[in-house]
Amino acid sequence: MNYSHKQRSITMENILASFQGTLKVEVLSAVVPLLMFLSMGLIGLVLAHPKYQLVPRATFTFLSKLVFVVFLPCLIFTYLGPTITLKNLLLWWFIPVNVVLSTAIGCVLGLLVALICRPPRDYFRFTIIMTAFGNTGNLPLAIVTSICQSDDNPFGSDCYDYGVSYVSFSQWVSVILVYTLVYHMMEPPLRDQSLLVEEEEDDEDEIFEEIMSGPNYEDENHLSRPLLVEAEWPGIEDKETEHCKTPFIARLFTTRSSSARLSVSTIPDVIGSTEEEGTSNYSSKCLAEPRVVRKFRSVVGMTPIHYILQPPTIASLLAIIIGMVPTLKSIVYDDDAVLSFITDSLEILSEAMVPSAMLVLGGSLAQGPNESNLGVRTTVGIIIARLFILPLIGIGVIHLADKWNILVAGDQMFRLVLLLQYTMPSAILLGAIASLRGYAVKEASALLFWQHVVAVLSISFYIIVYFYILF
Repeated sequence: MNYSHKQRSITMENILASFQGTLKVEVLSAVVPLLMFLSMGLIGLVLAHPKYQLVPRATFTFLSKLVFVVFLPCLIFTYLGPTITLKNLLLWWFIPVNVVLSTAIGCVLGLLVALICRPPRDYFRFTIIMTAFGNTGNLPLAIVTSICQSDDNPFGSDCYDYGVSYVSFSQWVSVILVYTLVYHMMEPPLRDQSLLVEEEEDDEDEIFEEIMSGPNYEDENHLSRPLLVEAEWPGIEDKETEHCKTPFIARLFTTRSSSARLSVSTIPDVIGSTEEEGTSNYSSKCLAEPRVVRKFRSVVGMTPIHYILQPPTIASLLAIIIGMVPTLKSIVYDDDAVLSFITDSLEILSEAMVPSAMLVLGGSLAQGPNESNLGVRTTVGIIIARLFILPLIGIGVIHLADKWNILVAGDQMFRLVLLLQYTMPSAILLGAIASLRGYAVKEASALLFWQHVVAVLSISFYIIVYFYILF
């Protein structure tokens, strides 16, 4: 009896020791890569700190442009192209779907935060979108590359190639969401209610013409943009037009002139002056475009879909097209290919992407938070929902997708990238859109600052949790 008891005790001790050893390895594997990229961010913070000013702001702005135009496209092109095939394209379909799914769940969380925390009326939509849309670019790339840097990483020898490919493959759908959903959600509020009365006296066609045909202009009184706002989209001021800062949707759908005056007289080609044209008028009325359809068409026309073709997106499209055509792929990506010297050069440039992006992020945070009218309660609510609640929901979503055999079998890096899409703080690109639209620029900068500060703890915690779940 005593022998059996001692045997059970020894067995429990062995199991406990094995568990502690495994947990220690998982913690080290998760924490060490985080310390690596946090160290790079800390260096950037010290270099840009106002007390030392070792590197001026203009240098960080220039470096962010290099990341956006050169380093990131090179990284995407050199690693996504060799790994993408028609088979992989079909296997990876859940990556872009998961981006949309995480954004939709984030919108629901953001709506709950807005209803519970009750931000100022002008920041209701802002609260929703800042909770919904996370960073799917530079930060996940930095984490994945840091994890894969070690030869004994738990994801195997293809960790770096496939990790970068998975993150890069998700960026095109993120860019589409930014320039459609996010762009219109960040529309400035219609502050001047007198517009509702004035427009009641104007013809609706004149309103459409006024909004749709305004010239480009440079805003002489634009706000001083924080560096954090431009960290992922430098040169944002070059994209500004009159329409960017116009509450187009609010004017279009809120004015009494557009809702009350439904007479035929405001619809072109439907008014006749003689009885001989009666039949023609009747036909025109029947064929006239409904006002609601016309309004939605105008919204689509005001959507800056052409902004999607930025250097990283172009690199993704080229990599996918070349990677799926075997002949082109062998010419560009094979070791003995004719154009291998070009891909080798791009690969060398791509190695500067992660350290440069982390230096820019650290330098952006060195400026500290701006003043914000959002309110402490709403700020804390967004941070808790985005950084702590959404990752828990993400674990459930990915577990359910795995149970339904939607995910790539046996690919733990695939699962990690999907989980990271729920874990990241709000995308810095949201600050760029806020600046572009002239809406909540200071609030976006302050919220992004506090989110990235808290994200140091939340990401570290959830990376450990993910490693424990995956291994």
